[in-house]
Amino acid sequence: MTLPCERTKAVMNVERFLMDLSNPKKTPRIPSEVRKQARSLLKHYPRKFDMMDPAESFEPIKEWSYED
Repeated sequence: MTLPCERTKAVMNVERFLMDLSNPKKTPRIPSEVRKQARSLLKHYPRKFDMMDPAESFEPIKEWSYED
C-alpha cells in the first residue's frame, strides 16, 4: 500500500526528474525532442502549492487512460 506522503514525494521527484531532463547542463546528450516534451509537461505539472490541497487543485479522473 502506498502512503499519501509517498505519493507526494513521488510527484515531487518526477518534477525534479523533468526539470533535470529539460536542463542540458544537468543531463547532456538528451535528444532535443525529449527536452521539449519535458518542458511541455512541466508547464502544467503540480507544484508544491498545488499539493497542499489536492481536492481544490485537481479535476477528478473520470476514466483511466494515458492518452489525451
